[in-house]
Amino acid sequence: MSLSITDTAPAADQAGLELTILMPCLNEAETLDVCVRKARGYLARAGVKGEVLIADNGSTDGSQEIARKAGARVVDIPARGYGAALLGGIAAARGRYVIMGDADDSYDFETLGPFIERLRAGDELVMGNRFRGGIKPGAMPPLHRYLGNPVLSFLGRLFFHIPIGDFHCGLRGFSKASIDRLGLKSTGMEFASEMVVKASLNKLKISEVPTTLSKDGRTRAPHLKTWRDGWRHLRFLLLHSPRWLFFYPGVLLIAMGLLGVAALAPGALEVRPGIRLSTHTLAASCFAIIIGSQLMLFSFVARRYALIEGILPEPRNLGNLLSGLTLERLLQVSLLFVLIGIGGAGWALLYWASLNFGEISYNLVLRVLLISLTAIVVGVQMAASAFLASVFNLRR
Repeated sequence: MSLSITDTAPAADQAGLELTILMPCLNEAETLDVCVRKARGYLARAGVKGEVLIADNGSTDGSQEIARKAGARVVDIPARGYGAALLGGIAAARGRYVIMGDADDSYDFETLGPFIERLRAGDELVMGNRFRGGIKPGAMPPLHRYLGNPVLSFLGRLFFHIPIGDFHCGLRGFSKASIDRLGLKSTGMEFASEMVVKASLNKLKISEVPTTLSKDGRTRAPHLKTWRDGWRHLRFLLLHSPRWLFFYPGVLLIAMGLLGVAALAPGALEVRPGIRLSTHTLAASCFAIIIGSQLMLFSFVARRYALIEGILPEPRNLGNLLSGLTLERLLQVSLLFVLIGIGGAGWALLYWASLNFGEISYNLVLRVLLISLTAIVVGVQMAASAFLASVFNLRR
């Protein structure tokens, strides 16, 4: 994404500038002055050569002039969105390190020492943890504190093995050069998730330090929309983890389906007196195999697309497997499934013909026919997915 950035401040000597304290801003006139003064106070007390940078996203309340009077540099980011403002601010930052935080006076810019210490020690992304540092009364809505943040943080750790407890803390520090290499693109609130996920996927060194969260000092409603932005975060996590979105559910469905087919293919199964599983359960098992197979194929197609486009790095354990799944090999396997299915369906037809197409043994023929049609459907799905995956390589 191309961002147009307007820097209204004169160019400064960039050599030796260690830290940029970056704040995205959209109509933060009530709190911006105190945030800038706290950040500048930290730089002075800590003896850190740095700057305070405001990435303004189109404020109409005079935030830009307030920031300049308080001693900050202001860059105007016309592309709207939290992520767009931060992308523009990171691009304009002159420091070797960047510490970003909201300009609503909820984060303490006077105590940034733990962040800079970890960055100087070589960490490339340092996350704040509000649950360890302390959340003051009224600082975080109960829905965010007890459901949204814990659930999304858990999913982040589960999907990507990210060793942090507060996935969406807005106060975080990072090496500008390392983050620039990630090619971040999200313009909305999910930018926070993208940074952490891609940092983990690209093996950046990530750490976490306690930080406090206070009630923000503004009187207007926050820009964050709970359900909309929560869904955008969840959607980002799922789309960047084909294994959890497609592969694992597919494996589970196939396993359940195969278990049902193995148990019911010979005949009806009486679980206990009064409970008897027969062809209807067999049909459900076959559908589970079909759906599970499609999900697994979606997983491989999505992973291949992500690798080609550079969205996800090549996994060590799946790289050889994915490269070995050529169109020709997949077509061979799919042809085998189709032939097996045709063989079974043909047997059912011949059996019916042997009875002069009259009344047949419903259970026997239906069992064979269900399993045979399932094999044909899986084979056709596999062939279609193989051709679709090959389409991604056409321009290369």
